[in-house]
Amino acid sequence: MKELGLSRSDLFIQTKFTSYDGQDPNRLPYDEDASLEDQVLQSLDVSLRNLRTDYIDSFVLHSPMESHEDTMRVWRVLEQKVEEGSIRQIGISNCYKMEHFKILWEDAEIKPAVLQNRFYAESGFDVELRKFCAEKDIWYQSFWTLTSETTHERLGSAELRELAEDKGLTPQTLMYAYMMEIGHTPLCGTTSEAHMLEDVAVMERIQGGEDILNGEEIDAMTDLLGIE
Repeated sequence: MKELGLSRSDLFIQTKFTSYDGQDPNRLPYDEDASLEDQVLQSLDVSLRNLRTDYIDSFVLHSPMESHEDTMRVWRVLEQKVEEGSIRQIGISNCYKMEHFKILWEDAEIKPAVLQNRFYAESGFDVELRKFCAEKDIWYQSFWTLTSETTHERLGSAELRELAEDKGLTPQTLMYAYMMEIGHTPLCGTTSEAHMLEDVAVMERIQGGEDILNGEEIDAMTDLLGIE
C-alpha cells in the first residue's frame, strides 16, 4: 500500500463469519465451546488482526444458521459492531429461500446491505431474490458466476461467443459485463493474473461510463442463459 500510495480508504475489505459446521476444525477462528455471540466477536477480532485493520467494510454471515433465532443472535452482534464502528455494513450469503431472507430483513434493525449467492440455474438464478434486492437497495453479489455446468455450457454457444468477440471480450468477461450492467457485482475467484487483468479491464470500462451491452443485448443474453 505504501509503495502504491494507497490509504486504507482506498481498499474495500469484505469477510465472513462462518458457523462451526462450515469451518475447517484445524483452523477455527474462535473457541468452539464459546457462546454463539462470543464466537462472532472472536471471529471478527481474528479477521481484524489478520487483515491488519481496525474496521471491516463489509462483514457477511456465511449462511443462515440452523434456526432463525440463531441467525438473529448473530445478526444482533453484527448490528452492535456496526454501531461501534468496527464494521461498516453487514450482509448474508448462501441464502436462497425468499422467506428466509425476507424475515431477516423484517427482523433486522440494521438491514442487510449485501446478499451474496451462487448465480446458477439450480437456484433459478435468484430471480425473486434479486428483484427484492433491487426494491430494497440491497447489493447482490454473485459467485459461481462462470463455473456452474449450465452457465459454462451456455457461454460456449456460438451466439454468445460472437457477441463477446463483437464487444472485444471473452465469453467469461462478457458474462461479468452482463452482471454489472444489470446492477450486480460478480465476485472473481481466479488465481490467474491474466484473468484478473481482463476482469479489471471490463470493470473499468463500465465504471468509465461505457454501456457495453444495450437493452436488446441484455434481453438476448438473459434468454440465452435461460434466466427468467
